[in-house]
Order: sequence, then structure tokens, then C-alpha cells
Amino acid sequence: MTVNVNNKIYGQLLMQVLPSVITDEQELERMTDEVNKLVSKGIKQNGLSPEESRLLQLLTQLIEDYEDEHFPIEDAHPIDVLKFLMGQHELKQSDLLDVFGSSGIASEVINGKRSISKTQAKKLAERFRVSVELFI
Repeated sequence: MTVNVNNKIYGQLLMQVLPSVITDEQELERMTDEVNKLVSKGIKQNGLSPEESRLLQLLTQLIEDYEDEHFPIEDAHPIDVLKFLMGQHELKQSDLLDVFGSSGIASEVINGKRSISKTQAKKLAERFRVSVELFI
């Protein structure tokens, strides 16, 4: 569904905020403040105008681009994800026998000597209610 944006109103919003490529922490903070204002306004008014929504989308993209460049997050290894989730749920290796089938296989997986199979990944995703992609 395409929403019609009034270019005159959108231009006025752009002139007020003056968004640009974020190059430092100060500009990041300024853009984040603008995003927070728009989000708060949207909550209070049960939504934003099409022009405000487009501005929010632009500002969010600028922030994401800056953060991706300056604060990259590496993908976690599937075993590390499993260990983290086990810790969060206070689970021991023996609590996952239904997933791995035996304590030997569970031990090998948790100790990094064996990869998580696709079947095991699906079972783990269901168990922890997360995306299967975390374990593949």
C-alpha cells in the first residue's frame, strides 16, 4: 500500500530537523532525540502523519548506518548462543537430552566438538522460542 506524502509538508519537516549523514556522536544524539520525539508523538496521537512517518524512516536509517559502521556486532557462534540460552534458562547439559538424544552427543555439541544439526537446531529454536537461524 502506497501512502501519499505531501512534499511541501515533508520538506518543511526536513528543514526543521536538517537530517544528514551522521559523522559523530553529537549528531547521533541529535538524530536519536528527533526519533524519540516522533515516536512519542506517534504514541500520544495514535500514529504519525505520512510525512512524519517518512522522516522517522529516514532518521532511523541514518542512525542504523552510523551504528553499523561504528559499532558493528559480530554474529554469535551457534554454540555460544546455546550456552547463553542455557544460562538464561538455568539449564544443564542433561536438560537437553530430548534435543540431542544422548548425553554424549549433548556433551560434544556443547564443547564444540560437534556441530548442531538442522534437526537439533529446529528443536532448540522451538524450545527457546527463538529463530532457528541462531543455531545454524
